[in-house]
Amino acid sequence: MAEKGLEHDKKVLHNLGYAQELARRMSAFSNFAISFSIICILAGGISAFPAAFNSAGSGGAFLGWLFGGAIAMVVAFAMGQIASSFPTAGGLYHWSSILGGKAWGWATAWFNLVGLICVVSSVDVLLYTVFFKDLLLGTVMGVDVSTFGYWHQLIFVGIILASQALFNHYGIQLTTRLTDLSGYLIFALTLILLIALFAFSPVALDFSRLTAFTNFTGDAGGAVVPFRTESLAFAFLLGLSYVCYTITGFDASAHTSEETHDAQVNVPKGMWQAVFWSWSIGLIMVAAFVLTMPSVEEGAAAGWGSFFYMWSSSRMPYFLSLFLAIGLVLVNYICALAGLTSTSRMMFAFARDGGLPGSSTLSKVSTTYRTPTYAIWVSAALALLSTVYAPYYLVLAVACAVFLYLSYAMPIAAGLLAEGKTWKVKGPFNLGTWSKPVAVIAIIGAIVLAITGFFPPNEKVFYLTIALVIILPILWYGFERNRFEGVPTGDKITERQKLIADIEKQYKD
Repeated sequence: MAEKGLEHDKKVLHNLGYAQELARRMSAFSNFAISFSIICILAGGISAFPAAFNSAGSGGAFLGWLFGGAIAMVVAFAMGQIASSFPTAGGLYHWSSILGGKAWGWATAWFNLVGLICVVSSVDVLLYTVFFKDLLLGTVMGVDVSTFGYWHQLIFVGIILASQALFNHYGIQLTTRLTDLSGYLIFALTLILLIALFAFSPVALDFSRLTAFTNFTGDAGGAVVPFRTESLAFAFLLGLSYVCYTITGFDASAHTSEETHDAQVNVPKGMWQAVFWSWSIGLIMVAAFVLTMPSVEEGAAAGWGSFFYMWSSSRMPYFLSLFLAIGLVLVNYICALAGLTSTSRMMFAFARDGGLPGSSTLSKVSTTYRTPTYAIWVSAALALLSTVYAPYYLVLAVACAVFLYLSYAMPIAAGLLAEGKTWKVKGPFNLGTWSKPVAVIAIIGAIVLAITGFFPPNEKVFYLTIALVIILPILWYGFERNRFEGVPTGDKITERQKLIADIEKQYKD
């Protein structure tokens, strides 16, 4: 039965014009776990918490997560329907190419690839700054970290990236074991953290905090939002960047389509379930953060340290605090590991169609490990390079969130226009009559989440986005339009079947 399923997966891939080069070793749970590990509410859900709390207060953080998570769910459903039709590595680029044309696909690839590189680098930077240095060493173990500087961070991130690349290099099974472990760990650690925060809270719970909005922009919120706005609605909008950064990266399920059993069913399921559980459990976690603070005003005044203010006020015993801190370091490490898997598959898929400089090298797959080894190491190197240019977590984090959500909106928009015209045959995950309404809401929602990252102190991300919008058309019409062939379609797919057979002969199942 399993062999029959694998043959079906291979046939679907052949019909899309590609050989089965990557090893199809991921189960339905593994596909879910890789997206769940990248979302990792114990990563962005902690480090980006001040973005919402220090904008519109406790109610802004709680209700912002509720609202933003609903948007992410709709986006996941819209993407899942397309993934079910076209289950390939580098999913979003492929979807946009088929549904919107090769220029649209090429642009989607660049937005998605830049976003994914920033995912890896930002998570590894926060792994060092927030979880290893400030939480584990500084807050829990009492180590003086005031002398830790730029070179400590760069060396730490370089070593971590090298280890993550090695895990990816030696096969999807090894990476999958770690992301599967992370899936269970995130559930377990979150449960223990919630119990500990409520059990050892120094204050009586005041549930009115969950709906109480307070304008903490400017100095009142420790200048997390560096300017003062009198509009609470605008402050709430700014706080949505919390969700935009945290509940993202679930396109990893799509990028590993060619390594997943029964991909047309399990990939869309992996995406929406990863978002659903992150959204649901994360809502309880955010509630715990705001309910167990001794003082909302003092927490806000701590600025980017508002989470540490809440943590330090807890009366949990030292051994429990140490256990949780070590667990948070581990799941954040695997979060970036999964992000590197996703990035390398996107790079491999784009290079496979000639979309990148050095495509012939970047598209090579190891015949021994069945992984895109060159794409893995180049992805790791680019992630490290991005930390050299922008060593601060906030810049990388916001850039990743903005570019990923823009890249999510692009194939959904193409699908909305192509549905019923050039896109007539859907996969098993079919939204039916809800398809177009869901697409419209997803596009609007993705754009809203993306633009939350354009305001100070993140104006550099806005400038970078504008630069891409200007530069990409110049590159396309000046150089790529006549050179880049794009994804195989029509007769080209038929012509590639002999080539596909020759490629697959070199790989051992």
